[in-house]
Amino acid sequence: MKRRDFVKKIGVGGLVAGAVFTAGCSKQDEAVSKNTAVKKENVHKWKMVTTWPKNFPVLGTSANNLAEVITKMSGGRIQVKVYGSKELVPAFEVFDAVSRGTAEMGHGSAYYWKGKNEAIQFFSTVPFGLTAQEMNGWLYHGGGLKIWEEVYAQYNLVPAPAGNTGVQMGGWFNKEINSLDDLKGLKMRIPGLGGEVFKRAGGTPVNLPGGELYTALQTGALDATEWVGPYNDLAFGFHKVAKYYYYPGWHEPGTTLEAIINKDAFELLSDDLKEIVRTACKMVNQDMLSEYTARNNAALVTLVNEHKVQLRVFPDDVLRKLRNISDEVVAELAVKDATAKRIYSSFKIYREQVNAWHEISEKAFMRARALK
Repeated sequence: MKRRDFVKKIGVGGLVAGAVFTAGCSKQDEAVSKNTAVKKENVHKWKMVTTWPKNFPVLGTSANNLAEVITKMSGGRIQVKVYGSKELVPAFEVFDAVSRGTAEMGHGSAYYWKGKNEAIQFFSTVPFGLTAQEMNGWLYHGGGLKIWEEVYAQYNLVPAPAGNTGVQMGGWFNKEINSLDDLKGLKMRIPGLGGEVFKRAGGTPVNLPGGELYTALQTGALDATEWVGPYNDLAFGFHKVAKYYYYPGWHEPGTTLEAIINKDAFELLSDDLKEIVRTACKMVNQDMLSEYTARNNAALVTLVNEHKVQLRVFPDDVLRKLRNISDEVVAELAVKDATAKRIYSSFKIYREQVNAWHEISEKAFMRARALK
């Protein structure tokens, strides 16, 4: 059929409609193609390395929870896969792995990387320092997090509070501790500033990952260990290799766990995704503390009643001497360099203020509740 006969048959309107339809399909296909490309481009696949055994109660499962929440809240635009200790890197190499981009995210605690800068231990815990509630106040509203971010930026990292254990237990021993002399010569797993205090008290601090502690106690490589609290300690089975369980955890009154994010990877995120990551960290930070608060006492009852663990409190004189040594250790750290001085100044001012308030609030209420 000739062209003019074809035009006569379908009419000019038909040609125009066909052209519009064809153009529309072309534009729609192009839009779909572009949209698909954008979606593919915006999927960030992250690896999270942790210092905890895979799926270990609360510590490991909180890392899993953080990954799941980020993935869900982002609608899959950030997909986080969790690796337990030794699956991708050893426990104490998490900081370096995230810093150099081997993994985009990590979960641990600042005192594990004190070799980078001793002052960052303030962002984890300080013996006789701040409780979980007080740590959150300092970090979120007392200027602590701002300083933390500035310090970690030097290592290509973005930090965020992502869990807290609350007040820990004092540790597992196979001998009673009646005086400071009883600590002398003991090999004890105790990290961070608490380990330095223990060393000055005459002991030998050892820093081992959690997954190695049971065997170390069983074989005699350690004489004592602290870990977290009853819920985790029961799961590790320390009651099978140690007799006495001491409290309080003078060395870790409110240990903050951290999420560390590779700064380059974080900067690739859109503003809404950055806020999702920060919000997810805040949620896990609160959720971990809530879970420990809910579960620790039931586990302690099991340890004492079923496993016949002997619960002991450190004598006041021992605690008093440990506190004095702790004050010396912290004061010495505070003058080591400008960074330490700045962190300590912020920490000290906040601690004085919050302690004054808690004298007539938290402490006063606890005393009132204990009245008979």
